[in-house]
Amino acid sequence: MCPSTVDEPPPHGPDWRAWVRTWSSFKASDVATRINRSALIIAADTIVVLGGHGLGKPRDGDDAVAMLKRLSGRSHSVITGITVTDRATMRGGSASEASVVTFRTLTDSAIRDYVRNGEPMDKAGAYAIQGQASAFIADVKGPIDNVVGLPVGALARLIRRVSA
Repeated sequence: MCPSTVDEPPPHGPDWRAWVRTWSSFKASDVATRINRSALIIAADTIVVLGGHGLGKPRDGDDAVAMLKRLSGRSHSVITGITVTDRATMRGGSASEASVVTFRTLTDSAIRDYVRNGEPMDKAGAYAIQGQASAFIADVKGPIDNVVGLPVGALARLIRRVSA
C-alpha cells in the first residue's frame, strides 16, 4: 500500500461526480510517480453532498458535530470517485458512483458521544456507516459498498477496462 500525499482543498461543486473523479485521478497520479514497479493503482475520493453543499472530512470535533447536526433527519448523497491506473502502461480510467443515505433524527447527546469516540474525524460527512454510526442510518438507496468503502462493481468494470 502506498498512500497518496495529495492535499485536498475544501470541496466545492456543482459537479460533485467530476470533483471526486478529479481528486481520485490526482491521487492515482501522485502514487504512480512515486513507485518504480508495475502495479495496478487504485485511488478513491468520497464526498457527502447535502442540499448542494459538499461535506468533506471534519476539521475538528466542533466541525464534526455541526456536520452531523445538519445530516440529522435528512437524506444526502455519498459520491465516490475511483481511478485505476496500470503503472506499467500508464493506462487508466475513472468512474463515480452515488448512493443516497437517510439519517434518523439524532439527539445532541448521541452526536456528542459519537464525536467523542473519534470515529468521524477522518470520514467525509463525519461518519462511518460501518461503525457506530450504523445506528444513525434509516435507509440507503444505491450501492451500500459505495458508502462503506469502494463501489466494487464500478471498480471491477474499471479494472477490466484498464487491463484489456
